[in-house]
Amino acid sequence: MNLIISGTNRKRSNSLRVAKFYQQELLRKGEEFEILSLEDLPDNLSVTDLYGQRSELFAPIQEKVSAARKFIFIIPEYNGSYPGILKLFIDACSFPSSFYHKKAALVGLSTGKYGNIRGIDHFTGVCNYLRMHVLPLKIHIPLVQNEIDEEGNIADPLTLKFIDEQLEEIAKY
Repeated sequence: MNLIISGTNRKRSNSLRVAKFYQQELLRKGEEFEILSLEDLPDNLSVTDLYGQRSELFAPIQEKVSAARKFIFIIPEYNGSYPGILKLFIDACSFPSSFYHKKAALVGLSTGKYGNIRGIDHFTGVCNYLRMHVLPLKIHIPLVQNEIDEEGNIADPLTLKFIDEQLEEIAKY
């Protein structure tokens, strides 16, 4: 199993829309990835699933993470970095078995002009600590609100070129 993680719990987020686009494109290439949206995390995760505790609500999410071999993290920019809920999710997952020696691809999004460059750099450090193998080709999508249409498609030829390149590498990774 492989997972695309939509890295925010914000409802109707661009991250989830991009995650769905990635899932469709990967399926066209014969790659199956399931989407895990952080919207689906238990509301009281910080109380029920840290420090070795495991709730009934988080247990199936942990099972998916444990079973995954590859991850694609779709990460929006929050305050010049990545969302706190993404860090909380990582902290709630079993350590070290959830992520050690698994593969990760990173995609940064922002409504500004830099595509979450800093947040992807920060999250790369977390991935390195977790001994994840991070795909060197990281995608940054600035002004995401202009890149993705109402149907959830990305139309800009240059953005599509880089996404396609990353998807080819993910498939081989």
